[in-house]
Amino acid sequence: MPAHQPVHPSSYLYPLAAMLLWAGNVVVSKLASASIAPTAITFYRLVLVLLMMTPFVARPLWRNRVAIRRHWWQLMLCGVMAMALFQSLSYRAAESTTATNMAIVTALAPLMTAILSVVLLGEQLTLGMTLGGLLSFGGLLYLVGRGDMLVLLHEGMHAGDALMLLACLIFALYGVLLRRWRLAVPAWQSIYCQAWAALLCMLPFFLRLPAGSAPLNDATLPLIAYAGIGSSIVLSYLWIEGVKLLGPNRCSIFVNLLPVLTALLAIVWLHDTLHAFHLIGGGVSLLGVLLAQMMTRPLLQRGMGAART
Repeated sequence: MPAHQPVHPSSYLYPLAAMLLWAGNVVVSKLASASIAPTAITFYRLVLVLLMMTPFVARPLWRNRVAIRRHWWQLMLCGVMAMALFQSLSYRAAESTTATNMAIVTALAPLMTAILSVVLLGEQLTLGMTLGGLLSFGGLLYLVGRGDMLVLLHEGMHAGDALMLLACLIFALYGVLLRRWRLAVPAWQSIYCQAWAALLCMLPFFLRLPAGSAPLNDATLPLIAYAGIGSSIVLSYLWIEGVKLLGPNRCSIFVNLLPVLTALLAIVWLHDTLHAFHLIGGGVSLLGVLLAQMMTRPLLQRGMGAART
């Protein structure tokens, strides 16, 4: 959408609602860590997604089978990255870090995407990426060091924060690959195919789970329902509509609300405590993300010398 085109205020409700659902998913991940294996909830949510989507997507997908066949391996790789690896690593991270930390690390995804775009797509490095990257890295060190960056030199990064950082890097790479490939497949059909690929990827790991680690009971069923319907389907719809109405750049700014919304939900729902290092480290990291999105002047002006000669 062109920047000068007027936007109806109600359009901003789509990405805002999507971020609220995403924040809820982070809290659900934390709740799930005490009652069900990460592999199990990832597998169950994919089964639920496919059950819900099949009646609506199967027929259009069949009509579009030529395009699907042309892009099948890209769709499979994207599904494994976004719906299998990212989700299962997030659930695993929740076992040893807080929901607030998870959200702050996840909010670095737009910055990681921008940096990977420079490396893989040949886009220009901007001043915002450089300054924002340094700020975000410093804020992240302060956050995971719980207010003391030197702690990392002695103790290293906590497992949960490291896993969440890896998950976020995978998600950023997923976004860059989608941009590079520009798959000629409608969004819902793409999500559906990716869910199948992720399910096939998770199946061997699910079958190897020890007895009792994949329960379906009163404690886990609501979590699976939220993860499958609220997070995977409704959130995807809201985000797709938001990008359609506002454009990807405007929507990406809403990711900065994720730590705030998650922290509020975690305080109310999980009785988490918000510490000063969350506010300082998270604030500096998010400031870096904002700089990367807003300062778009190239760091090195290409072709200026050639233009002068």
